[in-house]
Amino acid sequence: MGRSKTSFGKREREKKREKKREEKQRKKEERKANPGSGDLDSMIAYVDEYGNIVDTPPDPAEREEIDAEDIVLGIPPKEEGDEDPVHTGVVDFFDHQKGFGFINEIGTPQRYFVHITGCEEEIIEGNKVSFELEQGPKGLNAVRVKKV
Repeated sequence: MGRSKTSFGKREREKKREKKREEKQRKKEERKANPGSGDLDSMIAYVDEYGNIVDTPPDPAEREEIDAEDIVLGIPPKEEGDEDPVHTGVVDFFDHQKGFGFINEIGTPQRYFVHITGCEEEIIEGNKVSFELEQGPKGLNAVRVKKV
């Protein structure tokens, strides 16, 4: 008499496949029976005015209208009441060989970097100077430096 060509391992794999097919078919039938659980409306989330995620849509009565012309893109224009761009200070340190130094602003504890290219006149330590500020790669730099 001949032996069966199916081994124990092969029968176990076939049982597992059959069990997976039955489980898949059962889940499919459950989804058909309960159509409300996976619809798109249950997946939608809303964001309230504080940035929190909520389930309810925002109330249209509380909606605030914004005029598109009121939105400013970029840097807002300077107004007349802005501070004076010219500052005064005292040269605290200046190295002529390396071409840079520092200026202490009068009336504040601020200290600004100055490069020789930003000087309009030759300056030395202790000079009282007027200058303007510009944003540099590492912070504010003094430019258009003149003796007072």
